[in-house]
Parts: sequence; C-alpha cells; structure tokens
Amino acid sequence: MVFLTIDDGWEQDPGFLAQVRDRRISIAAFVTRDAVEARGATDPTAQGGRFLGAGKWGYIRDLRGAGATIENHTLTHPNLPTLGYERQKAEICGTSKLIRRHTGSAPTLFRPPFGNHNTLTRKAAKACGIDALLLWTATVQPGGKIAYQVPDKKLRPGDVLLLHFRPGLSRDFRILVNKIKRRGFEIGNLDAYLKAATR
Repeated sequence: MVFLTIDDGWEQDPGFLAQVRDRRISIAAFVTRDAVEARGATDPTAQGGRFLGAGKWGYIRDLRGAGATIENHTLTHPNLPTLGYERQKAEICGTSKLIRRHTGSAPTLFRPPFGNHNTLTRKAAKACGIDALLLWTATVQPGGKIAYQVPDKKLRPGDVLLLHFRPGLSRDFRILVNKIKRRGFEIGNLDAYLKAATR
C-alpha cells in the first residue's frame, strides 16, 4: 500500500477532481492560502502564470466532498526555519482557521514547505492543533514519473508520494494511478491509517 498527497492548490483541474471522486481514490491535499486564492508570487509551474480555477475554495470543498482530506501547508509557503516562533505559528494557525472556515473541518496534518522544519515548527504546529507533521518518500514529476529517494528506484510499502497541483495534473494522475496498480500496490487512506496507528 502507498499513500498519495498533493501540495499547494495553484492549478485546480476539474479532471483531477473527477478522478478522485469517480474512482474513489484516497488523497490528502496540503493547501496554502496563497495558492488556493491565487495570491502573491506566480507559481513557476503555472503555464504563463495563469491558474485554472485558482482563487476558489469551492474546488477545495469539492475535493473534500470527493473524499480527500484537506491538510495544512501554511499561508504563504515560507521557509519556516528562517522565521521565529510567532511567525511560524501565524502561518500554521492562520491556515488551519481558513481550512476550517471553508471546509467545515480543521486539518490534523501539517507539511512544512520544502520539507524544512525545526523545533519551533513542531511546537507551533502542536499549538495550532496539528497532530502530526508529514513529509514524503518520493515525488511525482510531470508525466506521472516517480522520482524516488532510494537507490533501487522502487515503490515500497508505506511510501508517501508527493504530487503538486500543476498543469496536466489529470493526465499525470491517471498515469500515476495506473502505474501504482501495475506494480501491485493499492492506494491507502492516509487519514484512516494514521488514526488506526495512533489508537
């Protein structure tokens, strides 16, 4: 079993949403306010700096309605260890409040931008009601290609794969899901797994 996660929220592809809903694929979405609302600096992966549907929390609510969990990835995607405790806490708590307001549920997981964190990050996340900080073991590149962090370049049970909301997501996601199944893996429900593991 492997787990699928997706970060940011810039490109809001209706084809991706349809696959999650129609194929009942479990996914955890780690969103940032600036990406979902299309604020701040342009995402370098967005074609021509244009965002498909960005600026809408409705897409994120629909993703939650399709079975995804909506988790915390900060307001502005900063490099957290460069910030003091109060600024880190503002980034994390601010996002948790937005997610609760727009989806009806507070996030329980946090993914620090770039995977960078320190003891202040963990302390701030806990103060914001976060149960766990979650990183990844492999990233998914355009075309559904898996970039492994292990020398044998194979999926392993329990791997957490990281995707991004980017152009071509629905095509890349379809390729990835088919590849995972061909390799004999199922896609697990990360939320249910973590709840069972911490009982």
